[in-house]
Amino acid sequence: MTKELRILAPDSFREKLNRRAFIKAGSATAGMAVVLMACGGSDSSSPDTTAPGGAGEASGDWSRVINQSSGTLAMYTWGDYDDPELVGALAESSLGVKMKVDYFASNEDLITKLSAGGGTSSGFDIVVPTGPYVVQMVQKGLIQKFDKTLLPNIVNVDPAFLGQAWDKDNEYSVCKNWGTTGFFYDTTKIKKELNTWQDFLDACMGEASGQCAVIDAPPNFVGPYFWANGIDWNTEDKASIDAAEDFLVNKLAPHIKAFDSYPSTKLAEGAYTLAMAWNGDARQAYFRIKDAGGTPENWRWVLGAPDTELFMDTFCIAAGAPNAEAAHAWINWIMIPENSIKDLEYHGYNTGMKNMETLISELAPDLVKGDMIFFADEQVKTMHTQVLNSSIDRFVDILNKAKAKAGA
Repeated sequence: MTKELRILAPDSFREKLNRRAFIKAGSATAGMAVVLMACGGSDSSSPDTTAPGGAGEASGDWSRVINQSSGTLAMYTWGDYDDPELVGALAESSLGVKMKVDYFASNEDLITKLSAGGGTSSGFDIVVPTGPYVVQMVQKGLIQKFDKTLLPNIVNVDPAFLGQAWDKDNEYSVCKNWGTTGFFYDTTKIKKELNTWQDFLDACMGEASGQCAVIDAPPNFVGPYFWANGIDWNTEDKASIDAAEDFLVNKLAPHIKAFDSYPSTKLAEGAYTLAMAWNGDARQAYFRIKDAGGTPENWRWVLGAPDTELFMDTFCIAAGAPNAEAAHAWINWIMIPENSIKDLEYHGYNTGMKNMETLISELAPDLVKGDMIFFADEQVKTMHTQVLNSSIDRFVDILNKAKAKAGA
């Protein structure tokens, strides 16, 4: 990790959230407010939580409350989004729970799954929606309020990532991590240097035709068209959306090989020459290509330009969760700094802990490809959060039509 790497969330990141991230879901419209205070209480019956900074432990004052639980804990989340030990052996040995993890490809898939059976019998305990979808999920009765007395470790989260517009008091959600979107390509097969979304689209219809993958989520699928053409990806302008549909369905779709929200595994298998990807999954692709005997140096990650996505995913507890107590215990446990940084090293997304620069220097000094996790001010200024508005149904329709056209 180079000295120039930006670890802390830049001020412009906070300003961007404040300026751009708002929700239009039914009658709920709220301006993004970054609340500079940690939400969550402490458990007076818990042991002393002041850490001395011993071997393998971060220095400073951190809450490290561990609440034991039991039984099975079912999580429904994005693909390959947690360190296997943290949802496996360590969770069992530390908390006494046996975890079962299932995956979805988009927030729309998550909501559809939870809505089946009235929204309270999904069988899942922990779910991981992207922030703006929390409002809709609360309105639909798909997630339940936290018992915040069981989440004392929430004080470890950087206040910049608490108190977002979709849940100002963190009653239903807490930051899992945040990230962005770009693309990943094989420089031995695509000779032109790609730097922008227009380059991505041109290559998908050119050198990478038939070997191109896009994210299987409606807003992300339409995003590159809008970003490449200088249009707000949250537009509700019918003419702009019609033009996007014509291009994406009639021009781009015939060249698409797969709609794949987690392309890193297929990239390692040589299935794609070019793939749209979230930054953490693209980072994992480097490791998987190497493990598969490939040459990761032949591949290049590009942060989408001139503009791209900014997202924050959140931990929530499903309505009717069979083991809500264990869900609280695990969410609280993952907010212990050592666990959070272990998770970050695996999935490659900023987990929003306080004092991140110190945590990385002490717990992950040899962090690989940290520049794909932490971004400079000028990069963050190009990232924009999704708004849930009237356009979302059109975006879902465009994605479905593109899949039919591509035959994927």
